[in-house]
Amino acid sequence: MGDLLELTALAEPTHFWFRGFRTYVAPAIRDVADGRRDLRILDCGCGTGYNLRALLASYGRTFGFDLTTDAMRRARASGRPLVRADMEHIPFASGTFDLATSFDVVQSVPDDRRALAEIARILKPGGHVVLNVTALDFMRGDHSDVWGELRRYTPARAARLVEGAGLAVVRISFLFASLLPLMLAVRMAQRVAHAWRPPRGDIDLAVPPAPINAVLTGIVKGEAALARRVPMPFGSSLLIVARKPG
Repeated sequence: MGDLLELTALAEPTHFWFRGFRTYVAPAIRDVADGRRDLRILDCGCGTGYNLRALLASYGRTFGFDLTTDAMRRARASGRPLVRADMEHIPFASGTFDLATSFDVVQSVPDDRRALAEIARILKPGGHVVLNVTALDFMRGDHSDVWGELRRYTPARAARLVEGAGLAVVRISFLFASLLPLMLAVRMAQRVAHAWRPPRGDIDLAVPPAPINAVLTGIVKGEAALARRVPMPFGSSLLIVARKPG
């Protein structure tokens, strides 16, 4: 896990996928904040801590937790309060946070329903959750196996998950529609390659050569801008925004 986190830390600032992800997610967080800069925010499964700084810090006081010691060691560089915990047992009092986030974690939690119930519990009435999860079973690949992915979601499955936790869906939308054909081709090649080698999650984290990375970044950023007006019909990930009633 330490090697994968090292590769993640190297990729997060520049890799086209991470840059595209932030282009999608940043406006969703801005909409939820609605001009506030005093939110109490919890990032569930904070990983390297990059998103505590890059996506969340300008909206209030941020906190994070992660299960692995490697992640905790890296996330401390964010300078934010951290605890070691798992998402099924969040060590904060009920009704503590205005916003909870979790990015590419829920699909690897053994009991995703309990995890969402915990997230709903620690939210204040009227608080929001912003999640990013993997989508569509046929998009499984090396990355899925190496990172311990247990499931992928459809919009209907995601809606049942958050509604089962007592949250109201604000929006569920596909991400990375423009790259789906390319990503599917890579995933299919990975499955064929499993006949003679084990899964290698580091391949997906490698930053492409600069010209290719720039082109792919531009494509995803253009898609994210279009998706603000026209929902994407498919994609490799889902963005979920939900609200706790009250």
